[in-house]
Amino acid sequence: MNKSLITGLVVGGVAVTAAGAFAGYQAMDNRRSAEVLNVEQLTRTVRTPRQVCNDEIVTSQAPTKDPNRVTGAVLGAVVGGVIGNQIGHGTGQTVATVAGAAAGGYAGSKIQKHMQDDKATQTIEQRCRTVYDSVEKPDGYEVRYRLGDREGTVRMDHDPGRSIPVENGELVLTR
Repeated sequence: MNKSLITGLVVGGVAVTAAGAFAGYQAMDNRRSAEVLNVEQLTRTVRTPRQVCNDEIVTSQAPTKDPNRVTGAVLGAVVGGVIGNQIGHGTGQTVATVAGAAAGGYAGSKIQKHMQDDKATQTIEQRCRTVYDSVEKPDGYEVRYRLGDREGTVRMDHDPGRSIPVENGELVLTR
């Protein structure tokens, strides 16, 4: 016999023995696998709150000692009454004094209001609000598989690849 024939027989014998051993192992082992048909990664949205603060200029009315403007009305009435008293004689003078006091009281109140309104204060205040940052995070895998004639879907915590191991007829879903 020539060398190439012997080498061919030895290589063929080893290949047949290895294939037979593998088939025997598969027959003895109850494990087999389910074919993975589709894998879809699942995600969930995680919202994280955070504070955003800004400095804002706030204008406010300065506090007053006379919010009803009584002082301005009284002073205006006195001045208006004095000026009205200078006009006319007799009953006309009395009417002019009363009208002057009324007009002066009104004018004095308005003047005091204008002066109080001009006394505004400005302060810087920090204003904060809550905003949410959203992030998509992995949340497992939805896996469609075929085991024999049966197809199904399972949720797994990892991507199984091309197949899912089967032991005693049940899918092995953990690593």
